[in-house]
Amino acid sequence: MIITNKTIEKCASWCKRISPLFVFLLFIFELSAQERPKITTEVDTTFIKIGEQVQWKITVDIDSTDFVIFPEGQTFSPLETVEAFATDTTRKKDRLTLQKIYALTQFDSGAYKLPAQRIDINGVGFMTDSSMINVATVPVDTLNQKMYDIKPLINVEKSNYAFWKYLLIGLLVLLIFGGLLYWFVFRKKPLTEEEKVALLPPYDRALLELKRLENSRYLIQDEYKEYYSELTTIVRSYLEEDANVTALESTTGQLIEKLELLKDAGELNLDNDTIKQFQQILQTADLVKFAKNKPSTSVAEHDRKLVEQIVEKTHEALPEPTEEELLEQAEYQEELERRAKKKKIKIGIISTVALLLIGITIAGVKFGFGYLKDTVLGHPTKELLEGEWVRSSYGFPPIQLESPQVLVRQEIKLPAEAKAAIEDIQAFEYRSPIGLFNMGTTSITLAQKEVDPEFDKTIEQILSNFEGQGAKNIITKQEEFSTISGVKGVKVFGSGKFPMPGSEELTEGEYTVLLFGGKGFQQYVILTWLKDDTYAQEIVDRILASVEVKTEA
Repeated sequence: MIITNKTIEKCASWCKRISPLFVFLLFIFELSAQERPKITTEVDTTFIKIGEQVQWKITVDIDSTDFVIFPEGQTFSPLETVEAFATDTTRKKDRLTLQKIYALTQFDSGAYKLPAQRIDINGVGFMTDSSMINVATVPVDTLNQKMYDIKPLINVEKSNYAFWKYLLIGLLVLLIFGGLLYWFVFRKKPLTEEEKVALLPPYDRALLELKRLENSRYLIQDEYKEYYSELTTIVRSYLEEDANVTALESTTGQLIEKLELLKDAGELNLDNDTIKQFQQILQTADLVKFAKNKPSTSVAEHDRKLVEQIVEKTHEALPEPTEEELLEQAEYQEELERRAKKKKIKIGIISTVALLLIGITIAGVKFGFGYLKDTVLGHPTKELLEGEWVRSSYGFPPIQLESPQVLVRQEIKLPAEAKAAIEDIQAFEYRSPIGLFNMGTTSITLAQKEVDPEFDKTIEQILSNFEGQGAKNIITKQEEFSTISGVKGVKVFGSGKFPMPGSEELTEGEYTVLLFGGKGFQQYVILTWLKDDTYAQEIVDRILASVEVKTEA
């Protein structure tokens, strides 16, 4: 086959005409290749007895790159979610099949609509089909089983477990503290050698110290100054304690003069030779200490023996103590013991106070002094915050939230003019007996199912109720609010002066109102608490973070 230039030009012209059509066909083919998600649902049964479970299964067929969010929480009302099983995933090439099963139940008989559920795929919502579930009562055989009267209410004694627990903890702390106090303050500690020597009588102590000086290494190490200093100190201390002579602060001449005066007065029966020997020893010691004189070792040892003899002779020369002196000494010893005992008690008290102050300071720095005070003395909202919280649904359409106390159903009597617009109203509330902390929920079903709720009128009514209860200076702010699941609502919040329970006194408080609703229904949550109550603020933040509502009546 011969290809000419004319043939080539015809082929090029044909390709130009066909290329847009080819691109368009490729685009259509690519779109068809991305299949839309497929969602199917099924229930294992549409008829159950009270308390039995129905399993609702949802199957989603998607592309492997798609992101899916299944329903969470109590979104199947009026049926209750018992358990949401883990998602089962099956992959086939570039497609995924996700299967989710929910176990649902109901404890009242009747026909219930399993509502359509929203499945989010890549941010786009897809609604499932709804189903009807029939719940039948459990038949009771009244022929074969006897009927009994309702048992009367009985009073159950309050458990004292918490009291005994805290009592035992307190006793244990006191026992440990008392043991430490006894061990370090009141216990008679073993005496050291120095303390044992100090307790000896002056005469025995002087002989013992002279014996130790004899066995010392002063002379071997050529430390004559230290040797004579200790020698004279021993004898001077003995004379001061036993002979009542001010010897430690006296010079050699003054001390000898005092001894001679005592001898002449007949109070110290020493011979002249003993006093002269003592004077000679003191003079030798002065020369060693101040003139750096160095006697021989034998002289030093001889002087020590002479001092020992002087101590013995002085002890023998002292008159026997009279009975009055002995009594005075006994009284003095008792006084010393009393003072020592008082000193120990004082030290114990000071130690206890110091330990308490140190413990309080450490705990206050770590946890805050306000928190420490509230922990010791108690605080109503702190006890609520740290107590056991519950999560529950209230009313219909349901409001689900977590709270420190279960909300109690309130009896609401609608005025005649309101019955035409409101089909049903269900309110639940908790009021703290102390302080201003209150919380409540209200679910309203409107008579006209296609009417949107009027939030402005509801807000006006709530604020009017505040004022009717005595509140003043109410400041109001408003902003949009979203639950964790993305349900949009209105948040009204602010502050004012509110009356305390059981009193006309006004105090600074804060409030928050959440409003939700849809065609034919309205829901709102109200919270009030004392201003600057940090524990109440934490409770409110936790409640607001847990709120979930159903967006359909």
